[in-house]
Amino acid sequence: MTISSVDTLEGADIAALIEQKLAIFEPQWLSIENESHKHHVPPNSQTHFKVTLISEQFEGMMPVKRHQQIYAVLSDELAGPVHALALHLYTPEQWEARGNARPDSPNCRGGDA
Repeated sequence: MTISSVDTLEGADIAALIEQKLAIFEPQWLSIENESHKHHVPPNSQTHFKVTLISEQFEGMMPVKRHQQIYAVLSDELAGPVHALALHLYTPEQWEARGNARPDSPNCRGGDA
C-alpha cells in the first residue's frame, strides 16, 4: 500500500496512514488502536495509539531494533500529530506463545477513561 498525494497529516485519519505505512512489514496481524480518549486531549484527537504488529520480518531482531524500524517508518506522524505510540511487536511464534494477546494499556492520569 502507498499513501496517495492527497493524503496529508492535517485532517487525515492517522490510524489509516499508520496502517498503510506499516504494510511494508507484511504483517500476519496488525491492530492499530486510537487510545487518545484515555488521555487529557480534546475530543476526537488522534494523538495516542497502540500498535500490535505480528511479522516474520522481526525474526532474529532485538525488540529495540524492531521499535527503531517502526519509528523510522512513522517519522512524519511522530514529528506531528502522534504524541505517544505503544508498540507491541512480535514474531508469529512469539505471538502464539503469548496466546495471541498483548498487554492492556495502563490508565492515564487525567484521562477520560
